[in-house]
Amino acid sequence: MDFQELNNDQRREVVNSQQRFQALRDAKEAYDAHRGSLTWTESKGHEYLVRSYYDKAGLRKQSSLGTRSAETEKMKVDFEAKRAAAENRLRNLRDTMDRQAAVNRALGLGRVPLIGARIMRALDGFGMLGSGIRILGTNAIYAYEASSGVRIDPGLATTEDIDLLFDARGGLTFVADDDVSESSLLKILQRVDTSFERAKQTFRAVNRDGYLVDLIKPMQSPPWKKAPDKIGSDPEDLTAVQIEGLDWLQNSPAFEATAIDEKGEPVRIVAPDPRVWAAHKLWLSRRADREPLKRQRDAAQAEAVGALVANYLTHLPFDAEQLKMLPKEVVDSAEPLFAKRDTAARA
Repeated sequence: MDFQELNNDQRREVVNSQQRFQALRDAKEAYDAHRGSLTWTESKGHEYLVRSYYDKAGLRKQSSLGTRSAETEKMKVDFEAKRAAAENRLRNLRDTMDRQAAVNRALGLGRVPLIGARIMRALDGFGMLGSGIRILGTNAIYAYEASSGVRIDPGLATTEDIDLLFDARGGLTFVADDDVSESSLLKILQRVDTSFERAKQTFRAVNRDGYLVDLIKPMQSPPWKKAPDKIGSDPEDLTAVQIEGLDWLQNSPAFEATAIDEKGEPVRIVAPDPRVWAAHKLWLSRRADREPLKRQRDAAQAEAVGALVANYLTHLPFDAEQLKMLPKEVVDSAEPLFAKRDTAARA
């Protein structure tokens, strides 16, 4: 398996990107904690300090913090000072990330296709990525190689679609912003690209360029048990299609990484454990009902990710005890993928 290792300059800037991106996320969280406003409202001859904000369901709320007094006046001053400081820090870090993105572009670090990266950011912004939604399919490879510090064959990572694994077991709560609260995956996609629309297959959205977004979920067990198949309550939203074998990926540990998109900007990806991902891909490659061209690509991708795990992600050993979510025959079949091997790595 031929991997292209990052050179020293690239490694340094990848680390810088990851650290600055985390600082930006922390600053955004601090800023969000001070969103909304504190205002004085008069009622029945008294002034009250009122906090206006959006709750996690996207509904605008107001709560009284008490009548006007020295204490509530100080509360308002402190809140506005902290909000201004958080806004200033967020602005500065965004400027820093803009400069970092230019460095990343110059070093050729961009990997994740721009449309896919924008979709993942939108899902992350609404609190869905890693909490109800995981990234499957080819896009997951960008998370695995980003953590490995190498690149695989571009032909194995190129994709014109994105698969979203919908896990409704723990419920899914949207994080609203001050502009609008979306309760529909399709509306979120249309924020990324207004040309997205639901295809004839109700689990799929497609844009004017033919980029596909599929919402998928494991087979229901038992079949008669009811479970959500939509992100929100909009009847026109995408409806997740049930696919065999996805319960293995749903039950696997989450794997989180920061990759870099084609514009040099970091993007958070939450995917299944790469060991389970590779084993599932190998299983797909051996299914008689799978299209021949897809089977060949599945097998090549499984081999590549297996080699990444064996040679770079050594903190993830192939341990059957850690892979109990997979059937034994799938584990046994996949074991050769994770044998440590010589790689023709080059800088």
